[in-house]
Amino acid sequence: MGFSRRPNKNPHAEAEQFRRRAVLGAGVVALALLALGAWYFKLQVLDHEEYVTRSEDNRIRPQPVVPGRGSIFDREGRLLAENVPAFRLDVLPERAGDPERLVEALGKVIELRPEDVERFEATRKVTRGFRAITLKAKLDEDEIARLAVDRWRFPGVEVVPYQTRRYPYGELFAHIVGYVGRIDEKDLENLDEINAALTHVGKTGLERYYESALRGKVGYEKIETNVEGRALRKIGQIPAEPGTDLRLGVDAELQKAMVEAFGELEGSAVAIDPRNGEILAMVSLPSYDPNLFVNGISHADFKALNENPSRPQFNRLVLGGVAPGSTIKPITALAGLDSGARTPEDRVLSTGVFRLPGMKGRGWLDGVHGWTDARKSIYESVNTYYYQLVLDMGIRRYDEFLGKYGFGQPTGIDLTGEIAGILPSPDEKRRLTGERWYPGDTVNVSIGQGLWKVTPLQLVRSTAAIASGQLMRPHLVVEQRNGFDAPWQALPQPVPSPITDRPDHLKVVQEGMELTTTIGTSARIFRDAGYRSAGKTGTAQVVNRSERAVDPRTLPLWKRHRSLYIGYAPAENPTIAVAVAVEGGGYGAAAAAPIARKVFDAWLLPKTAPPDAAGEIAEPVEAASPEDAQAAPPAVGETAEQVSP
Repeated sequence: MGFSRRPNKNPHAEAEQFRRRAVLGAGVVALALLALGAWYFKLQVLDHEEYVTRSEDNRIRPQPVVPGRGSIFDREGRLLAENVPAFRLDVLPERAGDPERLVEALGKVIELRPEDVERFEATRKVTRGFRAITLKAKLDEDEIARLAVDRWRFPGVEVVPYQTRRYPYGELFAHIVGYVGRIDEKDLENLDEINAALTHVGKTGLERYYESALRGKVGYEKIETNVEGRALRKIGQIPAEPGTDLRLGVDAELQKAMVEAFGELEGSAVAIDPRNGEILAMVSLPSYDPNLFVNGISHADFKALNENPSRPQFNRLVLGGVAPGSTIKPITALAGLDSGARTPEDRVLSTGVFRLPGMKGRGWLDGVHGWTDARKSIYESVNTYYYQLVLDMGIRRYDEFLGKYGFGQPTGIDLTGEIAGILPSPDEKRRLTGERWYPGDTVNVSIGQGLWKVTPLQLVRSTAAIASGQLMRPHLVVEQRNGFDAPWQALPQPVPSPITDRPDHLKVVQEGMELTTTIGTSARIFRDAGYRSAGKTGTAQVVNRSERAVDPRTLPLWKRHRSLYIGYAPAENPTIAVAVAVEGGGYGAAAAAPIARKVFDAWLLPKTAPPDAAGEIAEPVEAASPEDAQAAPPAVGETAEQVSP
């Protein structure tokens, strides 16, 4: 019979092993407790501010407060741009879930245009998830009611009250005031973090030029929310600062009269106060309704504007330019006198033909005016006088004086994108055509043809300078105020510069322009006006040389001559100067001068006065006037026989 033997136990070894295990376990527990304590210390002390902020962010939602945009007024206090209450639909992407499903579901509750969805998607891709994105900019009452019923189905979707922009005069001030539009990707790139909360920014006109002043400063409200994200109460705020109000020198009634004077004609016109440079009226026709763009223009409306051959959105005042034709003659006469190339008594014989030395053929044709001095050269629009004058001055010296008078450079008006135009010179011709300058080019330039390109603003600026003796910056905004109860403050303007240091020379030009309206090329239009005025007709020829023998009335409108007119009134104490350019209007006295007469009447005569003597403006016609015989000089390489009057 067998039996097993158990090993002998060592109590001391077992006890030692237990003690080691106990110490190790206690050490592990102590380390764990120490780590936990350190972690609690980090959470409660070191990272206290961070987690309090996170907690507050979960409970408190910062909501941007967009300030009221500054209003724009005319000189009499009429509102040209105002804010009106409206409601929009905003989406917070981080709370709204799948955007495609959301848009599809919302489209069953309210009407969403394809362009609304496209704009939402484009903005969502470049916007942080915590930023609200506008899906529909303007909701009607029925849509608001339907959304209120189905609100629980759309987390992260809010109906937000706000102020939208409205332009009460519609088309009348489109090219002056401009319009605001929804912020796009390009706008976001130019806005800082705070202003990214804006929904609209100025896109064109004064709305764009004075954007930073008009929009004010964005504020914020701290809104306490529940676990569902619903607003409970406001617990703090950083107030928004409203935008600056602007008051213009423009008069809405004169603006309307200027548009009515054009009738169905197209073109541009600008009126300025020669005493201070304030723009009184300014139109580019045809125009468009800026209200279409505020909350996103429809595809149909945008297509209609883009496909209109008359380009309603094109601002002819700052972006368009034509050859000045004979309207450049008064300022050229002043350059001749100031340069010493002519004196007021110097005379040139106008025989009807002008030839350069060595030229064969008939030469440049002009009316037979006989002996002509500076005054007569203006009121009878005598080409021969200017042909020889600028040849004697030389093109370099001529450019120097015309640059001094403001040509070939922007006027500095408070609108973006103004072009400098073209002051003809050998350098400009080489740059544009790669060809050298010839004496025939100088002759061409002398009567406002050839490489010339001027804007109506440049023309009216020089006209106002002739009227007042001072070259001023044309400007639209006259005053501003920071708050409804704040006083209006004048905007400082550059110090004007004298156009000449010889008042006697300026007087000669003024007398020639005044004679234009009494016995010269626009005398018929200003007969019995009731006030004395001064002016100059002009024609910008646009048909090519092979078409000069064609009756302009048989040509498409865009190929017909531009009818031009500059002038100021009253002649003895001018308070208004104008420049008018009518596309396809024919010669200066045909369409532009009657428009100028109507504008003068609207500004100078009592409002109850009978209809002006100029009568209604008919369709463009080639009116007979002393400058009708004017023909541009031949181009280099072209014989004189090729030119017809």
